[in-house]
Amino acid sequence: QVQLVESGGGLVQAGDSLRLSCAASEPIVGRPAMGWFRQAPGKEREFVAAMSWSGDAARYADSVKGRFTISRDNAKSTLYLQMNSLKPEDTAVYYCAARHGILLPPDPTASYAYAYWGQGTQVTVSS
Repeated sequence: QVQLVESGGGLVQAGDSLRLSCAASEPIVGRPAMGWFRQAPGKEREFVAAMSWSGDAARYADSVKGRFTISRDNAKSTLYLQMNSLKPEDTAVYYCAARHGILLPPDPTASYAYAYWGQGTQVTVSS
């Protein structure tokens, strides 16, 4: 079974940057579109960003647009999230997810559109 493993989280100050990585334990059959979600304490899991298999389509949550960049290296089966100008409200556990299908789903913000999930990596931004 495919496993997704996130890394790169940590404790940073407001304005700092972090790059998260999500490595698949083995190539995912079907060339999946992938995405990032996050969940802050006491809140629902929310969409952050998603990218098609080819990388030619990407979507971002309004709250991170212009600050976060999603990218992928399919040769390495790895998804990235570059996070710049971090804010305290970005504090959350960040999860990567993969779906069956090369394209973004009709609603890339919906968690049910993704079949595989990682265990998450904690990002804490202090003010």
